[in-house]
Amino acid sequence: MNSKSLFFTIFCIDNVASYLGKNTTEVYHTMQDAGIIDDYIVPCYDVLHTFSKEYIVEDLVSYMRKKGVLS
Repeated sequence: MNSKSLFFTIFCIDNVASYLGKNTTEVYHTMQDAGIIDDYIVPCYDVLHTFSKEYIVEDLVSYMRKKGVLS
């Protein structure tokens, strides 16, 4: 992971946590345990970072629901 994808990952976690009203640590662990960080956010950085914050957050929340880690 390079510094750009690291900062983007932090951005994603922080904004999803804010959207869900949850603690960033909790959201990080949920995403990490589900493989969302290593299997989606980092590999798709080049495409994902071109979208708006709102789109990224909605996409990640939808993906978390699809993976069954968010109801």
